[in-house]
Amino acid sequence: MNYRHAFHAGNFADVVKHIVLARILTYLQDKPAPFRVIDTHAGAGLYDLTSEEAQRGGEWTTGIARALQARFSDKAGELIAPYLDIVRAFNPKAELVAYPGSPLITRALLRPQDRLTACEIEPTARKRLIDALRRDTQARVVDLDGWQALSAFLPPKERRGLVLIDPPFERKDEFERMADGFTTAHAKWPTGIYLMWYPVKQRRATEALADHVAGLAGGDGKCLRLEFSVAPQQDDGALISTGLLIVNPPWTLASELKIILPELERPLGRGGVGRYRLDMLKG
Repeated sequence: MNYRHAFHAGNFADVVKHIVLARILTYLQDKPAPFRVIDTHAGAGLYDLTSEEAQRGGEWTTGIARALQARFSDKAGELIAPYLDIVRAFNPKAELVAYPGSPLITRALLRPQDRLTACEIEPTARKRLIDALRRDTQARVVDLDGWQALSAFLPPKERRGLVLIDPPFERKDEFERMADGFTTAHAKWPTGIYLMWYPVKQRRATEALADHVAGLAGGDGKCLRLEFSVAPQQDDGALISTGLLIVNPPWTLASELKIILPELERPLGRGGVGRYRLDMLKG
């Protein structure tokens, strides 16, 4: 699978992933102590939805465009608001032309005492990310392979925070690399929150990853799995199911997602209603 994010920015997988990211960061804000976010595969930061790449696939039209137009209940709307408000801030003329990636969503939810370390080795994406975060004293862009970052930057001095592991899945062994990377990271920082994204295409690979991560995470309540599908599996190889593993999830997260996810099924579903899977894995 080749996942060049300029083609897919703002798609349904981004919507689900970034809602969860925003909920975790909102939870971390509840305590005054500082936290750090380490984004291992940060990308370009901001994506032009009018670009040739974004227009070619048009995936954002069935992702963030629908989420912005959807009518949510008061409870779900309140929980999703931090994410949607950030997207709107990058589109002040009420015309959807830009989509913020995880580094900019994270940056919008940092308090003065919090910090972001964003890793990106692809030269063009890194330059764009540096431009997006230029002269920002709370955010550092690092030219370091994300898998190496899991060893180099953990544990952070703040001792609180989140590691976002969101690789491009351009290599066939990416699931194995994620399992190995998490093993290294968890050994160094077992109390950190980890948010890991993966495409749901090969069930054997996704189950093996989930079993490995849950086994390392330990007891009940330590590993939450979320998978969201917008259509039945297709033969053309298009991404229709997205997955997240959250290790050491905030105690509020599962109950919040039970409110949010049912209300995403209709706006994000294609040719019908989408469906989700949410379960706490046993170690």
